[in-house]
Amino acid sequence: MSGREAILGKLRAAASVSTDDGARREAVEKRLAKTPRGLIPARGQVEGKERIALFCRMAEAVTATVERVKTADDVPKSVTHYLRSKNLAPSVRMGDDRRLKRMDWASQKSLEVKRGRAEPEDEVGVSHAFAAVAETGTVALPSGKDNPTTVNFVPDHHIIVIDAKDIAGDLETVISRLRRKYGRGDMPRLLNLITGPSRSGDIEQTMLLGAHGPRALHLIVVDG
Repeated sequence: MSGREAILGKLRAAASVSTDDGARREAVEKRLAKTPRGLIPARGQVEGKERIALFCRMAEAVTATVERVKTADDVPKSVTHYLRSKNLAPSVRMGDDRRLKRMDWASQKSLEVKRGRAEPEDEVGVSHAFAAVAETGTVALPSGKDNPTTVNFVPDHHIIVIDAKDIAGDLETVISRLRRKYGRGDMPRLLNLITGPSRSGDIEQTMLLGAHGPRALHLIVVDG
């Protein structure tokens, strides 16, 4: 018997229960199957245009830049415009996300699109968010080859595309959507919740952008 088993055995004896207590096991399984929702602030509980506007406002409040476009077809042009406005090389890194792949990147003649995980020489990464939180201006990106986590952290500039219909009022709704999409036992290894560009105030309480990730975050909200 291991030390762990000995300790748990003493706890069970003190509580007058055994390892084959079916009623207790059934109660635990029922609770895990139906996770209770906690208290949710009212700020994000708005609908339609008001919810999208709240997301944009909260994202800008944490020094992200936001652009809204009518359709997904407008995204490649918007990315090119961002690169030019920042005097960046016409090159971006992105994963295998099918929504990004459907966009007409070839229409941007001077733009180089590299696929796969980000490398140290990549200045700009492009991702497509799974969902967003209007309450805090946060975007959610599950890990995987569609949107590699390295794209979230390695490039100096991170451009994230988010469909307006995927903007939720609160984080709890986003987590529920994640569970429904992937199912029990098949969740992504990591869920990145990104609120503004990387920053730290650890050194002399001076705010430093890009401390452990991109120093610039640009969000493209697709309305259509």
